[in-house]
Amino acid sequence: MKTTLFTLLGAVLLATPSVLGQPARAQQQVIYANPLPQDENLIKFDLDFPGGTPRQLVAAIEKSSSHPLNAVILDEDASVKLPPLKMKSVTAPELFEALAAASPRAEMHAAGNYRSVPGGGIVPELYQYQLQYSFKTMGKPKDDSVWYFHAMKPSPVVEARACRFWQLTSHLETYKVEDITTAIQTGWKMLGETNPPTLSFHKDTKLLIAVGEESKLRMIDSLLEQLVKGKPQSQRESSGTKGAEPAKN
Repeated sequence: MKTTLFTLLGAVLLATPSVLGQPARAQQQVIYANPLPQDENLIKFDLDFPGGTPRQLVAAIEKSSSHPLNAVILDEDASVKLPPLKMKSVTAPELFEALAAASPRAEMHAAGNYRSVPGGGIVPELYQYQLQYSFKTMGKPKDDSVWYFHAMKPSPVVEARACRFWQLTSHLETYKVEDITTAIQTGWKMLGETNPPTLSFHKDTKLLIAVGEESKLRMIDSLLEQLVKGKPQSQRESSGTKGAEPAKN
């Protein structure tokens, strides 16, 4: 019985098209720092930075220039990875201006939700965003200017939780409820889902109850649809689609 369910589950997952072919969301606008007039007497230094975080770059500049660098770096931007930098006779404003100009790049980001695909199955939604970071200051740059680091990143995607119900009476004529719930949970696990919905079966009403993000619950829809297709034609006609239709709260 479990072999049949996992074969059906494979049909659900294999029906997923390539996510890279999906249309991307609108890119974020890239904003470059306005170049400011610089003092010709600013401290110049050589820099050999292997790459790292903004705070590590500030520490490297202070070591190379033998001068403290005033910088504000928020915790949410502190883990941004900066590229290796090898500079000769450069000032801090020149370095930061070049770093800002070189930083923009497009990346694909998993939104954390899913959508149904034709033929059965679900696929993660991806969107493209523009990543950019820079050190900026107010007014004309000086050796004692206060610089603030800012990274333009995608905002976290938050999806509302839902509670849904599925009538399993017709499916339980062929399968055990444990087999059905195990197949559903295996699908989420194979997709790498770390926060899957919670499942519960109500014995008296034969209802499968699930609570979680609405898009993740589509896995249950897809699997139950495949179970109906796996039944003999005569059994499908007698049971209809009542077992595949969820009753909404």
